[in-house]
Amino acid sequence: MTAIGKISRLRVNSKNETGVWLDGKELGDIFMPRSLSDNDYGSEDMPEVFVYHDSEGQLVATTKIPFAMVGEFALLKVVSVSPVGAFLDWGLKKDLLVPFSEQKQKMLEGRSYIVYIFFDEKSNRIVASSKLGRFLGRLPVDLREGQEVELLVSNKTEIGFEAIINNSLTGLLYKNEVFQPLRKGQKITGYVKKIREDDKIDLCLQKPGHEKIAGISETILTALKKQGGFISVTDKSPAEVIYDLFGVSKKTYKKAIGSLYKERLITIESNGIRLISND
Repeated sequence: MTAIGKISRLRVNSKNETGVWLDGKELGDIFMPRSLSDNDYGSEDMPEVFVYHDSEGQLVATTKIPFAMVGEFALLKVVSVSPVGAFLDWGLKKDLLVPFSEQKQKMLEGRSYIVYIFFDEKSNRIVASSKLGRFLGRLPVDLREGQEVELLVSNKTEIGFEAIINNSLTGLLYKNEVFQPLRKGQKITGYVKKIREDDKIDLCLQKPGHEKIAGISETILTALKKQGGFISVTDKSPAEVIYDLFGVSKKTYKKAIGSLYKERLITIESNGIRLISND
């Protein structure tokens, strides 16, 4: 099936000096101008292409990949405003329209906004919307605590950062558990920390539970060996220093060195931790 607004692999049916015609199956033949192609494709080739409508409403294909596709959220910049709405730069020659009816607030040229990209069947074109709540569903049954997810940071609040989970839900990263710079529109891997009774989701950037502790323990041991068996970082060191070295919170670091100490792999000294030699 050939999907408008997404990537498809289509066979070249014919070509001329201006471009190639692709087999769009149920959509019919789709033209890919030479200016939108990254190669000189011949008959029977099957390039991966992005299918969309040009400024005249005709289906065209391109090997250029936009910043985001239909069904995705993204932070995009307004490049112009017209009587029909705002136009966003999404990485293609034709800019992406956000009709006024799809703007949560009036969009301004030069500003960037989180939007959702979808195919509007009424206008028969790909458009975007900043009214995100319409496109964010309720908790799916297969989401579980501890699950790795893809996050898009969507907003900063007084208590942390709101993030879109797997292009479908929203959750919250608490600022006292974030030890790295985050910015609106940033894509990052995270984890489901807790699913509340009201279906609200708490997120974290470090893998929770025993598996996480085991992983950071190995990281600490590797770092100790590289540093000659001693690192001047204790559980009293600033959280930022611990995160810069190991990418985890102070709480996780304390649990990890506690585990290593119980296994008699390290000693904990007043100014750091030391690897116990087996020699």
